[in-house]
Amino acid sequence: MRSVMSRVFGTGVFQAHRAEAVRDGKSRPELLRRHALATNAHIAMAIAALGLPFALYDLLHGAMLGFVLCIIGLTVGVLTLALHQRGQFERAAAGQAYAMLLVGFLLAVANPAITDFGLATALMAPVHASLLARTPVKKRVWVGLVVVVGFAALAAMRVFAWPAGLSDPQGLLAGVAFATSLIVVAHSANRINSGFEVYEKSQINAYRHLIEHVQDAVMRFAADGTLLFASRSSETLLGCHRYELSGGGLVERIHVLDRPAYMTAFSEANQDGQTRRVEIRMRRDDREQPSVAPHFVWVEASLSPVFDNSGTDGRNEVVALFRDITERHDHENEMKMARKAAEEASSAKSRFLATIGHELRTPLNAIVGFSEMMTSGVVGELSAQHKEYATLIHGSGKHLIDVVQMLLDMSRLEAGKFDLQTESLAPDSLIEPCLRMVDGLAREKHVRLASEIGGTLPQVVGDERALRQVLINLLSNAVKFSHEHSVVTVSMRRQGRFLNLSVTDLGIGMGEEAVKRIGEPFFQANDGLSRRYEGTGLGLSIVKGLVDLHDGQLHVISAPAQGTTVTVLLPINGPAIKVEETASITPLHRDPGPQQTPLWHEDGKRRAL
Repeated sequence: MRSVMSRVFGTGVFQAHRAEAVRDGKSRPELLRRHALATNAHIAMAIAALGLPFALYDLLHGAMLGFVLCIIGLTVGVLTLALHQRGQFERAAAGQAYAMLLVGFLLAVANPAITDFGLATALMAPVHASLLARTPVKKRVWVGLVVVVGFAALAAMRVFAWPAGLSDPQGLLAGVAFATSLIVVAHSANRINSGFEVYEKSQINAYRHLIEHVQDAVMRFAADGTLLFASRSSETLLGCHRYELSGGGLVERIHVLDRPAYMTAFSEANQDGQTRRVEIRMRRDDREQPSVAPHFVWVEASLSPVFDNSGTDGRNEVVALFRDITERHDHENEMKMARKAAEEASSAKSRFLATIGHELRTPLNAIVGFSEMMTSGVVGELSAQHKEYATLIHGSGKHLIDVVQMLLDMSRLEAGKFDLQTESLAPDSLIEPCLRMVDGLAREKHVRLASEIGGTLPQVVGDERALRQVLINLLSNAVKFSHEHSVVTVSMRRQGRFLNLSVTDLGIGMGEEAVKRIGEPFFQANDGLSRRYEGTGLGLSIVKGLVDLHDGQLHVISAPAQGTTVTVLLPINGPAIKVEETASITPLHRDPGPQQTPLWHEDGKRRAL
């Protein structure tokens, strides 16, 4: 019996196309639409086959209309079923709709009455097309219906009529044809409707499952603020049952200091239709140990309005997502504490350097002064050995004074207390005095100093003492790390609105990682207990600090065993650049500024309260 039903109603074909649709990822409504096409074809074939004997009997008595309709039913059924099996579903739907138009056309012209089963059958064609066909077929079917109505009107006015064999307006035959089209359309509508019902139900179940199992707590509020729904995850977040959040249960769990911010955000989402996000503290209970005192957790609440034009009071429903951000807040607090500790340590280091520098400079000045008096013979002639000792004391004292002075400069730069005394000066006048100051060190290492000044240089606005210190530090470093009998070159030229000051040596050079750390206090590329070169590592740090105070730039190009080039770009007009006096620069790209989170102002708090 099942095999007979499968052949008649195409169950086997439906199962095959169902498997194909599942493989292709088709939705259930599409699957049921295809099934309805196959079933409609079998219905048309079955009714045509049942009526064929009666149609043959009428044909023997000269009535051809019934036989023509049965042949149309069988042909359309077989043809659309074949198209369906080949996967040409649109053509199958179009064929069934056109067949209804053809049957309605024959019956409408056969019966002179303007209102008959023929027009009713033809009217079923657009309905069938709207259920199972696509837009182009729907338009063509409506055009065909207009044509059928026109011929029916001509037939009613006796302008057009079929031959005698086809003009046999049998009420039973027309009723059967109309009933068949009605069954086909009703079956199609039922299948499509059930498909969409199942689809919508499955979608609702999927969304409900998603909301119930999402990590964030999801809540929905009515336009008047009543809690309509709370997801299962809200129980985990707040440690309570969902029904306990109804009424004022949710607001009571919000920390009293955070309630104004939450109520303001909720009001703006509910009344103004704006999406709002606010961080609040909420009480979390321990359901396993009710006697334990509850604690507060940080929660990020995202409030989004649900727009519904049917509302008359201007309020919207609100969907809220609550996310636990306690761990993030704890991490931020740890970062703040670590930053505060680092700032305090840096401040303590700066104070220590400043204090120890001042404490050391006073006795060192006495040591240097008295040793200089001893070497100059003011206190009398010394023996050769004593004079050598006094010379060593004098040199060591001056070295310590230089170190202390660098420590003081570094501490003032870090504390932001290094004030520039800017004035207009000729930049080339800086080179000769600085070269004389490092000439002694260069002669000791047999290093030759050279200078290259490009063309006529403009006046530069800057602190002359600071710029001399920059150049002396760069030259001292270059000589210190140069090989014997090499050359250290200082060059100066204009580069746009900057003055380019470069110092190049052919010394030991630095690696890429060391270049990246240039400017760090106390950093030396060749450090450790076995280092060959003396120094505190503050020279380039002071240079970078002084260059930054001038709004300049520091660039270093170096490679191991190939030397180093340190370039300083100083604004010609000093720290406060006057663009109209140099050049107008058009920025090609500008990074967007940081987006600031809106603060809760006093008017918002008053509104919430």
